[in-house]
Amino acid sequence: MPQDETRASTAHESTLFARLPAALAAALKAPAYATHLAGIDPASVTDRAALARLPVLRKGEMPARQREALPFGGFVPGAAGAFPRLFTSPGPIFEPQRAGEDPWGGAPALAAAGFRAGEVVLNTFGYHLTPGGFIFDTAARALGCAVIPAGPGNTEQQLDLIEAYRPAGYVGTPDFLKVLLDAGRTAGRDVSSIVKALVSGAAFPPSLQAEFRERGIAACQAYATADVGFIAYETPGEPGLLVSDGLILEIVRPGTGDPVPEGDVGEIVVTVLDLDRPLIRYALGDLTAALPGGTRIRGWMGRADQAAKVKGMFVRPEQVAEIARRHPELGRLRLVVTRADEADVMTLRAEAGTTDAALAEAVAETLRAVTKLRGTVALVAPGSLPNDGKVIADERPVG
Repeated sequence: MPQDETRASTAHESTLFARLPAALAAALKAPAYATHLAGIDPASVTDRAALARLPVLRKGEMPARQREALPFGGFVPGAAGAFPRLFTSPGPIFEPQRAGEDPWGGAPALAAAGFRAGEVVLNTFGYHLTPGGFIFDTAARALGCAVIPAGPGNTEQQLDLIEAYRPAGYVGTPDFLKVLLDAGRTAGRDVSSIVKALVSGAAFPPSLQAEFRERGIAACQAYATADVGFIAYETPGEPGLLVSDGLILEIVRPGTGDPVPEGDVGEIVVTVLDLDRPLIRYALGDLTAALPGGTRIRGWMGRADQAAKVKGMFVRPEQVAEIARRHPELGRLRLVVTRADEADVMTLRAEAGTTDAALAEAVAETLRAVTKLRGTVALVAPGSLPNDGKVIADERPVG
């Protein structure tokens, strides 16, 4: 990064970590967090090393945790009635809306995508029970835009709305924008007012990006979730996605809370510094990698949940991470599951600076002890395994 950008990044990092102790103290007022973070002194957690020593809370655990103590599992300091809106997302996961005019932090993403005050925005994210529609609605209104709360579907009615209100911008999935454009072209409807878009919630491949450009639409993408809000967003002309303000993003080895080296693919963990709805080391289950400088990420790169059922037993990324902990002399690990002679076969491919048979045998014994299953170990050259965050590769044929 340029020197001035580096200084700005360092100052921003310092500001975030100066706010972290207050967020931790707020979280400890919630009974489940008080247990989860027992013994933590908030005042001592003021840098990334200290934060990395705290336990992660996995999004995948939240449905079960919430069922034990409805509605929020004891992870929210306030009562449900203290929040302006209450939602449910698939899982189900029950979520409160934070306070403020832009509670999910989306206005900067819309501004970066070219949205301006006084413009009309067509919002095709859903408004029913899930927060998606409201996340983008509040962001656009905070920016000074007028919002058409269209929601998804009803293509014919959407075309009527476009011709009537002439929205300059679209927010929704990239897929549905293509549906609208194609339907408008087929029906001879005028959808030319849409010249910008902020898309999320689905893959946005280069081919579709190019198609939108050809149709005169400047489309940017954002990475957001229902519980966190905006995590990162595209800024035109810059690589990757810019990490949103107001949260601390870490990238850890899947199944652990251990940060990976810069540039390695790992699982996204976020800490949200909101005193009414703090989230502390919240593991989202999504993969990404940091770009140089730490303020940008490569975007969504798949899921970190790579559990595989082998010979009737689940093998999980946490177990592969445990093998790595017991053998620090190894580099990246990848457990490959295949089929041979109508039986499951496990091979642990491990980067090592040696092909010593004794080391391979010791790692194989650790593999058996940790997973309760037998498998072989193949020691491979350092740097030879893909940097894609995958620690379990299920290569068994489907069907």
